[in-house]
Amino acid sequence: MRKSLLLVSVILVLALLATSCGGQKATTSIKIGGVLELTGGLASLGNGVANGAKIAVAELNAKGGILGKTVELVVRDCKTDPVVAGTAATELIEVSKVKAMIGLVDSDLALAVGPVCQKNGIPYMSSGATSPKLPGQIGNTFFMSAFGDNTQAAAAAEYAYKELGARTAYVLWEKGIEYTTVLAKYFEQRWKELAGPDSVLLNDFYLQGDPKVSGQITKLRSLTKQPDVLFIASEPDDCGVVVKQFRDAGLNQPIFGGDAYDTPLLTQVATGVSDVYYTAPSLLAENAGSEMGQKFYKEYVKTYGHAPESAFPALGYDSIMALAKAMEDAGSTDGAKVIAALEKFKNVSAVAGNLTFGPNLNDHTPMKQVAIIRTVKGQLELAAMYAPEKVPAP
Repeated sequence: MRKSLLLVSVILVLALLATSCGGQKATTSIKIGGVLELTGGLASLGNGVANGAKIAVAELNAKGGILGKTVELVVRDCKTDPVVAGTAATELIEVSKVKAMIGLVDSDLALAVGPVCQKNGIPYMSSGATSPKLPGQIGNTFFMSAFGDNTQAAAAAEYAYKELGARTAYVLWEKGIEYTTVLAKYFEQRWKELAGPDSVLLNDFYLQGDPKVSGQITKLRSLTKQPDVLFIASEPDDCGVVVKQFRDAGLNQPIFGGDAYDTPLLTQVATGVSDVYYTAPSLLAENAGSEMGQKFYKEYVKTYGHAPESAFPALGYDSIMALAKAMEDAGSTDGAKVIAALEKFKNVSAVAGNLTFGPNLNDHTPMKQVAIIRTVKGQLELAAMYAPEKVPAP
């Protein structure tokens, strides 16, 4: 009897020790979730975000992690599908027990993940979604590492009007996508403020997933007067295809687009193209940009063997680093405390433009300078870093 009791006692002690060790192991790392577009139509941007985020995690862990604990990035591929994105976010929160979330370069996808994070009080730093409406649609857990579409559209309109001397415009947008819809709307709004109510000679659209625009080009060419500048709001997988059709049709006016043009697909499809201008957080290039940007550029080349494909790797890096700083500032991974710390950010250094947030939901979208990038025979050059004088309300 005593031997049996002794055996039971030993088993209980071992079980308690195992539970204790297991609990200790679970708290030795801080998990940050990443719902990313690794496949599908936005893969050319999503993989860059993943690469940048991994550099940030490696840098943090080399310096001791966050709050003395190892940082673990737990990534799920959403396949550029909102349903998959929402499911992945739920699994990361409920099963993987992540303390914060990054990812998604598209506003529609962010709208699938954001409410899941909001429901669970998980801080979510988007790595490229740009609709300034998102914080109001999702709630206080949602922050953006990139500027808003109203900011980049205003920058494009002002640059075309003031620097290129354009006075009339054409607007084409991809229908069925939040990003392209609001981007075109903000551009047209700011353009008409600058050039007058009749300065948009034609507003047209093409359907999501159908980038054949021969009919739209025919309508444009039939105008009595041709516009000075073309603004075309497209997704990354379409922008090169659409731009090539306009250039092949002999339409050589400057073409402007948003940050979705910041993909290798633009110049891979529209080879040798010139005078395409697009807005982006920055141009990551050798011996260009800030000291922080140069350091990131060199580390990216060292890690992956090639230059950053776009500015989106920087947004992935900045998202992780912003969450890490907020956790350190809060002294905790508690969601409410991390959110409060993020809302106190004032000009915090970041590769793709410094970050300032505030307690109002509109202040969860950072105000930044916009890089105006120009193509010259298929090569990219920085035309300007531009701060728009007036930005349309979200």
